Amino acid sequence: MPKSLSFRAGLGSVLFWSVISAAFIGPGTVTTCSMAGSQYGFSLLWALTFSTLGTILLQEAAARITIASGRSLGEIISDTYGLRSKALPLFLFGAVSLGCAAYQAGNILGAVAGLALLTHLPAWVLTIAVGVVSTALLWAGSTGGIAKFLGMVVGLMGIAFAYVAAQAVTDTPALLTSLVVPTLPDGSLVLVIGLIGTTIVPYNLFLGSGIGDGQQLAEMRWGIGLAVAIGGGISMAILLAGTLVTGSFSFENVAQTLSSRMGSWAGSFFAFGLFAAGFTSALTAPLAAAVTAKSLLGWPETSTAYRAVWLVVMGVGLVFGLLGVKPVPVIVLAQAANGLLLPIVAIFLLLAVNNRKLLPAEYRNSVWQNLAMGLVVAITAFLGLRNLWLVFA
Repeated sequence: MPKSLSFRAGLGSVLFWSVISAAFIGPGTVTTCSMAGSQYGFSLLWALTFSTLGTILLQEAAARITIASGRSLGEIISDTYGLRSKALPLFLFGAVSLGCAAYQAGNILGAVAGLALLTHLPAWVLTIAVGVVSTALLWAGSTGGIAKFLGMVVGLMGIAFAYVAAQAVTDTPALLTSLVVPTLPDGSLVLVIGLIGTTIVPYNLFLGSGIGDGQQLAEMRWGIGLAVAIGGGISMAILLAGTLVTGSFSFENVAQTLSSRMGSWAGSFFAFGLFAAGFTSALTAPLAAAVTAKSLLGWPETSTAYRAVWLVVMGVGLVFGLLGVKPVPVIVLAQAANGLLLPIVAIFLLLAVNNRKLLPAEYRNSVWQNLAMGLVVAITAFLGLRNLWLVFA
């Protein structure tokens, strides 16, 4: 830990920035990572190493411009490119909100699936309970308070998945090799894209930049680095747990397989982890949409419009959750929008952190940071085009 940062401040910063981990570890992450482990063993762990490092790089840059300039990424985009026309800010807000609303349905369904494995209560009762608690926390809590609450839940989720994953590691050298050596087994490209795309999330850049004001640079770097690293470790633990699963993928099959191989505790730990992943993302998806509206369109947190944004996102998730169906057409459309959004936002971020008029020299990117971000932008652009191809195909 940096000498200037006390243990208490460091822990508080990690809890605060765990909102980013909570946002990218959702039921979709649980599904993708479990399937990757089930189908390919350890061999796709490198994709999570890359995406975790890429997330740290981009999130640090997004928060750094806010600390240096006092303005969020959304405000900078709006001020720089939206002076004559609000078309770009409105497009970005619409794309982010669409993605958040579509994935909110999956978040609530995932949280309910985890609770159902633990309690066996009717799904509609659990859906209403998750919706009411999530809405109450968002209505009453400040952004900082919500972030720290999510940090504690993410910590518990990490313990649950890590304990299960520890039982799956039988070949440590192979595990370590898979973390750093890229391989593409036959038919694995779609899952690799999924593993990277489920970690480097475009709306998280607006969320992280929007809540970064008032942070100290060293505090922010420590908090983001460790919080995202913990989130990446949880994703890796889910993949390792998936290596124990055989047969067709479903949450019930994963829980049953783990219970039969290691005891009922393993299935219960997986169920809790699934609930925690869905519940934390059910808070962060509406919050991210509202923070994006605040930064791009200038709606303050106390405004009716700000609350209306996250209430609509929450409502969409609850409706689809109560209907018991997955909103496949909406999610497909959201994937297309996010496929375009991620490289666009990453390019704007790259321009912003090199802006001499906006940032003092000590806050601008170094050469190695530009090279690393350029690589991430290129790969995210590929992912975006690949997602569009898959949607239209």
